[in-house]
Amino acid sequence: MGEFDTICAIASAMTNSGIGIIRVSGDDAIEKVDNIFQGKNKLSDMDSHTVSYGHIVFKDKIIDEVMVLVLRAPRTYTRENTIEIDCHGGIIVMQQILKAVIAQGVRPADPGEFTKRAFLNGRIDLSQAESVMDIIDSKSALSLENSKNQLFGLLSKKIKSLRESIIYEIAFIESALDDPEHISLDGYEDRLLEKVKIIENDLKKMIDSADNGSMVRDGIKTSIIGKPNAGKSSLLNLLSKKDRAIVTDIAGTTRDTLEEQIMLRGISLIIMDTAGIRETEDVVEAIGVKKAIDTIDDSDLILYVVDSSTKLDENDKHIIEKIKDSNVIVLLNKSDLNSLVTEEEISDMVNGPVITFSAKNGDGLDILEDKIDEMFFSGILSDDHEIYITNARHLNALTNAYNSMANVKYSIEMSMPEDFLSIDLMEAYTQLGYIIGESIDDDLMDEIFSKFCTGK
Repeated sequence: MGEFDTICAIASAMTNSGIGIIRVSGDDAIEKVDNIFQGKNKLSDMDSHTVSYGHIVFKDKIIDEVMVLVLRAPRTYTRENTIEIDCHGGIIVMQQILKAVIAQGVRPADPGEFTKRAFLNGRIDLSQAESVMDIIDSKSALSLENSKNQLFGLLSKKIKSLRESIIYEIAFIESALDDPEHISLDGYEDRLLEKVKIIENDLKKMIDSADNGSMVRDGIKTSIIGKPNAGKSSLLNLLSKKDRAIVTDIAGTTRDTLEEQIMLRGISLIIMDTAGIRETEDVVEAIGVKKAIDTIDDSDLILYVVDSSTKLDENDKHIIEKIKDSNVIVLLNKSDLNSLVTEEEISDMVNGPVITFSAKNGDGLDILEDKIDEMFFSGILSDDHEIYITNARHLNALTNAYNSMANVKYSIEMSMPEDFLSIDLMEAYTQLGYIIGESIDDDLMDEIFSKFCTGK
């Protein structure tokens, strides 16, 4: 099995649909498909990026009516000759066409092999390749925007710029050590220290973005907390736009944690509706209360629902004590009733915005959306140049590079010999290279691309 033999796969979803796509890539992709294509023109005579109508014929039998797109290297996804067969989107039809292509000596592609070839052929770097799967897996508009930015090379450009700065200093040190008569290191450490601080700062910003990056990728873990009958389940139903939770006038209806993923302005929220928190002797309810309290530490955001039609009590004080170190938005619910709790009263107790709200009719929902956007992703929807680190492999490499630069700074402060500086600079350079694939072994590369879907 050659590394660059011609490969093929069904590139569209394996389900009945209007259109199905079979992709073929390799030096002789055009000639191979020509063997089973009948149309006005031979595919091998067609110009690049042109389409021909015809039929796929195998063993003297027409399989399907198709449109065939001819793409000639290097202006293709893989930088190889590529054929895309657009057929009817039935599973059986796609499988029969794929079988006919394979019969011409074309190998079925491994998962992610088309993107792997794009990487190996230099069309994209490794971080861009990984972003392809991130785009496919995007769960929100924010996640999609971040993945597109990485595919377009914003992360790559930043990493390459940092590596260029580092390799310049490595080369300068090595040249000075080799030729001290012509290249002086006098005063160099002061200049290098300033450069190291700038690089450290850039790395720190990317590392710190990983906290928000996990929320961009997976969604904001959001717990709805409050006393029984405060309106927590009504809020979940309002946000999810369906009757996800049972709502009654009986306090303590919710006994367990309910989870729902919703979208607010392209922001993904993983909402957990919890049991009402109060002192109780009911064994089952007490278990639900404990689960509710346990969700607080694991949440990115707490929506504290307060029944504004009743006065605050000891249960509220207990809840406020538990959430005081969390990101909290207070919803003074039941604004359609006579209010016995004011915004000023609750603001003195909770470190977070307070919104007059009604889960019954949706009053205050727009303000809630504004606050969530403000607290977590202020400006990202209009900022095409922001990158959040969402990949654990990238974060690990950035952290290692940051630590290496910290070692350089320490060595300068301790007046260590210049070759010590060069060693740590080279380690930072290498670690950043892992992100874009400049330094990567075959096993890691195979592991990365094995996570891709077949046909991509």
